Amino acid sequence: MACFDSCQCLGERGQRSILYSILKNDNQPNQHSQGRARLAVPQQQACSCGSKKKVVLRSPQTTCKAASEALLKTLKFVKNVLCFRELPAEDQLQLVRNSWAQLLVLGMAQDLIDFETMETPELSMLQNILTSGQGRQETAHGHSGQGVSLTDVQGIKMFLNKCWGLDISTKEYAYLKGAILFNPDIAELRCQSYIQALQGEAHQALNEYVQVTHRRDATRFTKLFIVLSMLRSINANVVAGLFFKPVIGTVSMNELLLEMFYGK
Repeated sequence: MACFDSCQCLGERGQRSILYSILKNDNQPNQHSQGRARLAVPQQQACSCGSKKKVVLRSPQTTCKAASEALLKTLKFVKNVLCFRELPAEDQLQLVRNSWAQLLVLGMAQDLIDFETMETPELSMLQNILTSGQGRQETAHGHSGQGVSLTDVQGIKMFLNKCWGLDISTKEYAYLKGAILFNPDIAELRCQSYIQALQGEAHQALNEYVQVTHRRDATRFTKLFIVLSMLRSINANVVAGLFFKPVIGTVSMNELLLEMFYGK
């Protein structure tokens, strides 16, 4: 399907797409980077035994609220991209379902949202039986005995620290969001070729912006691509389990996304 050739976003005579124009002309100041000292952030090393350890949020009510607000803000950004709205509804839904977690973590980095976790002790089978009622109560308050892998959480923390260490600007965050959102590798996309072109435009816009604003740092673009690589390795199930399960319980993230994206 020749979506790239027929989409109205391209305009006439080979002009840049609306996505490119929106990102290039985004003059919103980065209030967080302006008000924050540029300090070197030490990189954390993933624990070799972290895959066996489970952790939960230390302050689930505060952190889950901040994550929910960041997700709403992220979905609003997505809906305001005209080329995204021009896509078929099926493609829109596929893109959101496959990118929401990475976009959320990217939004958390942009909004300087940090979090702390604590380890959850593994209960024996007898303890699970004897404390089943208490366990359900703890789950409702976000301190589930299940938790998520410490290694996965360390990956999220390392990504956040990487972003903060680079002091990424508002425009750079916008280009990174475009590169994550428009993923042509998703199966059954109707406008796959056009979505691939949009991702390429996001990469190109990022490269051009970096060349102008960071002329003395020839490795800036490479560093941001490393950020993208780290971001793509983040597991959506981990993000859901850490930031949303304490408040939504057994409700699926697909249901929550539909309500947040299409609801009023």
